[in-house]
Amino acid sequence: MLMAMASLPRTVAPAPAKLGPDTPGSAAAQAAAAAVVSVRRPGRLRTRTLITLRWLALAGQAATLAVVGEGLKFPAPYLACAVVVGLGAWLNLLVSFSPLARRTARDWEAATQLAFDVLQLAALLYLTGGLANPFSLLIIAPVILGGASLPSRYAAGLALLAIVATLALALSALPLPWVAGHALELPIIYRAGLAVALVAGIAFAAGYAHQAAAEAARMELALNVTETVLAREQRMSALGALAAAAAHELGTPLATISVVAKEMAREVKDGPLHDDAVLLIAQAQRGRDILRRLGETPEASDEVHERMSLLQFLSEVVEPYAAAEAVRVEAVVSGAAGVPAPDVWRLPEVLHAMTSIVENAYDFARKEILVTARFDADTVQVEVRDDGPGFSAAVLAKLGEPYITSRPGAEGSRTGHVGMGLGFFIAKTLLERTGASVEFRNGRRGGATVAARWPRARIEAPPVG
Repeated sequence: MLMAMASLPRTVAPAPAKLGPDTPGSAAAQAAAAAVVSVRRPGRLRTRTLITLRWLALAGQAATLAVVGEGLKFPAPYLACAVVVGLGAWLNLLVSFSPLARRTARDWEAATQLAFDVLQLAALLYLTGGLANPFSLLIIAPVILGGASLPSRYAAGLALLAIVATLALALSALPLPWVAGHALELPIIYRAGLAVALVAGIAFAAGYAHQAAAEAARMELALNVTETVLAREQRMSALGALAAAAAHELGTPLATISVVAKEMAREVKDGPLHDDAVLLIAQAQRGRDILRRLGETPEASDEVHERMSLLQFLSEVVEPYAAAEAVRVEAVVSGAAGVPAPDVWRLPEVLHAMTSIVENAYDFARKEILVTARFDADTVQVEVRDDGPGFSAAVLAKLGEPYITSRPGAEGSRTGHVGMGLGFFIAKTLLERTGASVEFRNGRRGGATVAARWPRARIEAPPVG
């Protein structure tokens, strides 16, 4: 059932927007490529990756302190060191049990966590000898990770923080743990050399990692654009061939209908049957005219497929299940008062992703699936909600990663398939590549909800002049 909420601006499917006369036949592919180019890349670091790396670093720090304290019996402020390591563990636990762990980290979130890692390691080095500690080299590790995965401003800020921490450690630090009654004092010129070497290493490593990652990102963007252009061109080619075939195949039965209708009109001079025959003749002629135009210029008939209203978008997403008897599928479009409803690009990856999500909802819904599109001046959000058992806690924590088993009740799913882990991973990846932020959650009254939110400028098709 397709509807628009009466209390909010009603979205009406607009007439197909006609492309200008100077628009080439590949305008759809060019528009898709432009949309991909305009989309800012999503974050590259999963929060779970940061959590795992931090656990490894903390385990190494704890093991080193244990060896130095229990094995070598070197005196050191081990209680303060334990507090610093514990602080890192506390942050990791806090992040692990927060919603952040279930998604890719935003750039500022990843930068903040890596900055904490730099400061935590600097604090530990301050307590254990500063730059005289051979493990001071590890301060470069978060900088390399940031340079490879963060935008320039965040990577530069992280490198600057590491350089400041290095210089501070060169000027002030507690003595290096050493044999009781002895102190290891490095010459000042050697400590200065260590500081210069570390600063140079930080700057070089950050720049090298960032440049290599930027080249890889440019190559990935080029491949994405190429794939999008090819997909659009193949879609248009197939559509044109289908239109030409339909015009050829349907021409004969329409001509037969027209002939029979004319005979009926000739036999019955007046009355309701005569009027029906005349109407049938007119509609058959109209159908033949439409098919003739499609057959003559199939490549120019993309005006319907170039852009679509939100209501048309939802119609295509729920179409396979709109007539299902077991589950009622309802689509609703609503928006902020006074804000015009946007037309959106017909992006195959978005349609595929949202259709896959609706398919999974259909598998587990009891009686109803609600697909909602909401818009305001800044964002467009599409939400798929079902009244099924919802996601289990174990699955919800890792949903969006490949090869995750399905939520409870998979053995009783409507279509009988055993999981949607890979499908959710593909859908989430496709949506994020178009600039969407994707959220998985359970409803307060049960059921699962999957929501995708775009900045309006990322998905809206501009008005055609």
